[in-house]
Amino acid sequence: MTSATADAWAALGGQHELVGKVSYQGARGVLPARLPVRELARATVGVCSLAAAELLALRNSAPVPSVRVHEGAVATAFVSERHLQIDGRTPTSFAPLSGFWRAADGWVRTHANYPHHRSRLLSALGIPDTGDDNALKKLLSDKMASHDAQWLQETVYAAGGLTVAVGSTPSEVTHPLVETRLLGEGDAEALPPSSLPANGVRVLDLTRVIAGPVATRTLALLGADVLRVDSPQLPESEDAHADTGMGKRSTVLDLADSVVVEALLSSADVVVTGYRPGALDRFGLSPEALRERHPDLVVAQLDAWGRSGPLAGRRGFDSLVQAATGIAMTEATADGHPGVLPAQALDHGTGYLLAAAVLRALTERHSSGGGRHVRLSLAGTASWLQRGIRPEPLDGEDYEPQPWLTRTASPYGELRHALPPVRYDGAPRTWARPPSRWGTDRPAWR
Repeated sequence: MTSATADAWAALGGQHELVGKVSYQGARGVLPARLPVRELARATVGVCSLAAAELLALRNSAPVPSVRVHEGAVATAFVSERHLQIDGRTPTSFAPLSGFWRAADGWVRTHANYPHHRSRLLSALGIPDTGDDNALKKLLSDKMASHDAQWLQETVYAAGGLTVAVGSTPSEVTHPLVETRLLGEGDAEALPPSSLPANGVRVLDLTRVIAGPVATRTLALLGADVLRVDSPQLPESEDAHADTGMGKRSTVLDLADSVVVEALLSSADVVVTGYRPGALDRFGLSPEALRERHPDLVVAQLDAWGRSGPLAGRRGFDSLVQAATGIAMTEATADGHPGVLPAQALDHGTGYLLAAAVLRALTERHSSGGGRHVRLSLAGTASWLQRGIRPEPLDGEDYEPQPWLTRTASPYGELRHALPPVRYDGAPRTWARPPSRWGTDRPAWR
């Protein structure tokens, strides 16, 4: 057990005496950084494992099993997108126009991985998309260098694109790690005995990219029936889905189809959302609207920037939050170029915390009834990383990823992928099923 584990477990509302169930096996050389990324990574997986063990014990009226997490497994899972191979092909994580650019008065970071974000970035700056990435990078570099970082941030955002000024979030802006509140009153909803903590739990997954999908693939590992729902207007990277869709099914559904959506909600246990705040409200999916119709639901909300600060309410990604919150400058190179963490650690760490928060909410609903609203943000995890975790190195053998990789046949072809790092006595070694092809399943529960 480490202090970061105890702090994260307390933020989740867990009983302090259970933290002693968690132990770690170290690995040398994992996730090297100036900030305590290694400590964040193992703690988030540790509390997720403990939350799973706690729920399993409650369901079976048994003692809470011990948790022993290996740092090698954690480090491999935290860069799962880099280890992914599809029939021997290694996907590309970042597009050519995503990255750091020198502005007239500092630096900015762009995110242009999706075609619509690329188009909006170039359009905002008056650059025609010729398709020649090398030429476009030169044009973009020249344009960025001629404007202030703040002007670039606001101009691109106004056009629907994604650019942030490095260090634009004031250092005094902090965010809670986990927020939980009672959503509705109700009788205790005891889950029947099972060999898996989340067996029989239905999870409606309204998330994209890494953090939310990491949370829901973890719930799928633990037995939940996870149905990911995407809009037909927002195509997904099938490479990304091959990584984060493990154990889940995937459907495309217009959320304006209230009949189908309501049918899914009527028998769901958990709804996980990962869009910017307010984006789903018009579909009746705000926590308040859900409380009125389904007071026993666990509603888990994830966003990028939290509820305060100059970027609150905006779209965002891990790389942008690292840039805006000062992480990029803490990790800067010797020549002053902004740096990055050794993993998308805000995404992965928040994903495991989000899964843990859902599991704890199910534990509380099992015991005392009523739905729960849990809320996390990438900015909250960034605050914790920068100000709330102290370095606590562990010794161990040199890190090698190979023991934590496996191969699985899937509709995409043979996948080489990271094994899940969540571990308690009796935990499943891997997912029961590979990812479905994105958008090919019916919008119905099993």
